[in-house]
Amino acid sequence: MRSSLIVFAAACLAGININAQPPSPSPNASQVPPAQGGGRGRGGGFADAFPPRPPADPAAVERGKTQYGVHCSFCHGADTRGGDGGPSLLRSPIVLDDQRGELIAPVVRNGRLDRGMPKFALTDDQIVDVAAFIHSFRAAGYDQSRQRPPNIVVGDAKAGEAFFGARCASCHSATGDLQGIGARIADARMLQQTWLMPGSGGGRGGRPPVQAPTPTVTVTFPSGKTFEGKLDRLDDFVVSLTESDGTHRSFRLDGDTPNVQIRDRLQAHRDLLRTYTDADIHDVTAFLVTLK
Repeated sequence: MRSSLIVFAAACLAGININAQPPSPSPNASQVPPAQGGGRGRGGGFADAFPPRPPADPAAVERGKTQYGVHCSFCHGADTRGGDGGPSLLRSPIVLDDQRGELIAPVVRNGRLDRGMPKFALTDDQIVDVAAFIHSFRAAGYDQSRQRPPNIVVGDAKAGEAFFGARCASCHSATGDLQGIGARIADARMLQQTWLMPGSGGGRGGRPPVQAPTPTVTVTFPSGKTFEGKLDRLDDFVVSLTESDGTHRSFRLDGDTPNVQIRDRLQAHRDLLRTYTDADIHDVTAFLVTLK
């Protein structure tokens, strides 16, 4: 399963301040085991602001981890804490208020195109599973999910070279644009995340080692007049762009008028994300590590 690619933590309950008065019993109180004492120092007591959730079905969490790894981790991070590719989900108001995916579903299905988030065609059950996985992380404090595996280079470099030649060499070259990438990105985990989706491997607060190209757009009116530039925003009502001279333009959409054509240089990467096997990803990473 693809889920073995990234080591995720098991669900951890938020801390409870042992000096506080015990809360009144609730019908579900017996289902939630007590956690250890509250935080210390500057973060002391902060976890109390995020009450623990009842434990989720482990099978649902495991299924959600797989879906999250395919569709979400390259922007929101392996531990849901985000990075340059996308925001943290841990303290998102939508995630905190969500119970079983009912608030997460509209965002997943409609996307946030103005912020670079595409639409995902996930079923109701898949979204419920993804929500169960996201909710398994603590909203405050530290947990095992922040411990990176010591080594992820476990694939077959020869097999990775063959896969690269068959699926990647039409756009990339081991002696051209990717020459020396194994030396430029010494962290194998970051290297793996970078080639899976360029521009997403920066982690929290750091810039990704490979900048993702900005999608460009051409807007064509019935009169034949066209405008081209970098895509700034696209939704059901408005398309905005920045022309090469820095001019910002915004156009109201009325159905298919004007015609909007987007060119995303990462589309091939997005398409391949859904086809990789565990072995493919490990093997290609092992091969790229050798490109010193």
